[in-house]
Amino acid sequence: MLATQTSSETSRELASRLFHARRQSDALFNVVRSDFLYERPIPQRHRIVFYIGHLEAFDWNLLGHRVFGLNSAQPELDRLFAFGIDPVDGGLPADVPADWPSLRNVHDYVGRSRAALDEKLTAGDLACDSPACDGFSLRTLLQVAIEHRLMHLETLAYMLHQLPLDQKIPQADPPAPSAAAVTKNMLRIPAGSVTLGLSRESDTFGWDNEFAAHTVEVDGFEIDPYKVTNRQYLEFLKAGGYETRAFWSEEDWGWKAQTGISHPVFWRQDGSEWFYRTMFDEVRLPLDWPVYVSHAEAQAYARWAGKSLPTEAEWQRAAYGTTLDLDSKPDLNSRAGNFDFRRWNPVSVNAFSEDRSAFGVHGMVGNGWEWTSTIFDRFPGFEPFPFYRGYSADFFDGKHLVMKGGSARTAACMLRPSFRNWFQPHYQYVYSGFRCVSR
Repeated sequence: MLATQTSSETSRELASRLFHARRQSDALFNVVRSDFLYERPIPQRHRIVFYIGHLEAFDWNLLGHRVFGLNSAQPELDRLFAFGIDPVDGGLPADVPADWPSLRNVHDYVGRSRAALDEKLTAGDLACDSPACDGFSLRTLLQVAIEHRLMHLETLAYMLHQLPLDQKIPQADPPAPSAAAVTKNMLRIPAGSVTLGLSRESDTFGWDNEFAAHTVEVDGFEIDPYKVTNRQYLEFLKAGGYETRAFWSEEDWGWKAQTGISHPVFWRQDGSEWFYRTMFDEVRLPLDWPVYVSHAEAQAYARWAGKSLPTEAEWQRAAYGTTLDLDSKPDLNSRAGNFDFRRWNPVSVNAFSEDRSAFGVHGMVGNGWEWTSTIFDRFPGFEPFPFYRGYSADFFDGKHLVMKGGSARTAACMLRPSFRNWFQPHYQYVYSGFRCVSR
């Protein structure tokens, strides 16, 4: 798969990529044993069955009427499956399985929606001349549909991760690569400029929050050469990190105390032993894997270590800057990295010795997103997509923080330097780790 989506791809080529993404999402739902598709693995999210319908409803609502002028056979399901949940107010959904359509009805809806769209998508390289397209090409709308589905391949993966093991059909990971030697010394990143975002003239697809490109000057700083590992985080935990008020902000301490959180959500303690819940198994804690934690936990660790989380610009500088103060791009077509659905689980932070930036920082693409200290907000020149106005703008609320990089379950096309992910600070489930900086 290419690392970026460009305007040179025809609608037919993009339709083929959409069909491939469908096969990937179908395969992911098939990981769940059919009796458990109405489960809710994460309290803050919909039941699994919602997402079976949601992926098709999104494509239909984006393309069906707007592009092709098709009339919906089931508008009530178009609405039911239209939107997910982001409960920043702390409220939790209270629906029960009986509130949702039967699995047969959901699959019928999926089949009818796909068939109607596919008749149009396979007819040729069509233009989007409808006023409802808001001046955007069919290529752009197809790219939106593709990346939306690929994003859900990741969010669904971490949701399904929380299902009991006996509710899933095990899948094998390839053998882990051999780990190289590790250095703990922080790396010096000299002062310089870095580009955030995409140019409006770029032929690379980007979401609305990726525009517009602008240059940021970054002071010199030091950064951890690797993501923080389970081994390092265990030291913080054993040192009383979860019981020491000074390491936590007032809001984070209140959240931790209220929920009774005392360790990462992927960990389990049995006596003096710690275990790690992988996607399909439980193993002894892999000490050299990156730790996956919420932003609140990452920030507490950084305070304990006498360091900080990087800003978005610092992270970008360390990952994509060069000693010549020019932007560089990683080689996403190589096998150096844990991304693009190659594995279900992380690998050691030092597994790929060639996976390093121009400054020598390892593993900044794949193997786990990385929290920054930057509140998710608009870039100068931001304009919401008129056909999806809430994609970014609904989250410019001061309650979400930027994550960069990617995980094992991140598609290669979303590893472009401008891509931005974001989550709330108290959300433990996402495949996100961190590294620290000193200034």
